[in-house]
Amino acid sequence: MPRTSSLDGLRFAFGTLTVIPVRVTRWDREAARGGMLCAPVAGLAVGAASAAVGLVLLFLGAGAPLAAVATVAVPAALTRGLHLDGLADTADGLGSGKPAEDALRIMKQSDIGPFGVITLVLVLLAQAAALTQAYGASWAWGAFAAAVSATAARLALTLAARAGVPAARPEGLGAAVAGVVPPRRALTAAVAVVGVTAAVGALSGAYGAVRAVLAVVLALAAAEALLRHCTRRFGGVTGDVFGGLAETAATLALVVLSLG
Repeated sequence: MPRTSSLDGLRFAFGTLTVIPVRVTRWDREAARGGMLCAPVAGLAVGAASAAVGLVLLFLGAGAPLAAVATVAVPAALTRGLHLDGLADTADGLGSGKPAEDALRIMKQSDIGPFGVITLVLVLLAQAAALTQAYGASWAWGAFAAAVSATAARLALTLAARAGVPAARPEGLGAAVAGVVPPRRALTAAVAVVGVTAAVGALSGAYGAVRAVLAVVLALAAAEALLRHCTRRFGGVTGDVFGGLAETAATLALVVLSLG
């Protein structure tokens, strides 16, 4: 098997987690490992794009609410709504209360049930409200919140793809990336993201650094709690579960960064 380069990992990350046109040349487990380790980099790119759109609207005279809605819309557009769809399907599967096999069948259906709709509405409202508050504090803080939330969302996927977390199905994106990341390397990625986030947050003072760290840590904790619950209920992870983890982490990060 050919050795995986950093470029292979970046291509896999951007090719599977965004709509940015990237030519993915390898789909094997080694490439998937590199891709999931590079997931936070793809998240940072998505977050930077969403923050840029929000800042442009603010510069043109739009209010914080409109800038916040646009900032929330950009990640959805750059992923074709994949993570939001996964969140809705996961909510429907969990909300059904049915055994794993039936719940997985519900999640695979193309329609969205009441649990999914309610979850989507509440999550999107929470994200927009949190970003409105962040932009109201300062344009720079709002942009920072957008970047951190998108990066934390993809970091949650890196941790969820660690060895020991099984796939619920033998096919699909969940099976392709489940268990590919060594736990030590996943932890290293998490420490690196927390460190960089704290350093940038410190530009707003010590309290900014603390809030930044708390945002990432609590976002990952929430995603981990959901991961464990889904693993118990479904027997493992799926692509939908990964989407639900990303949106959960993004929302918690934004809420924390909007406080204070």
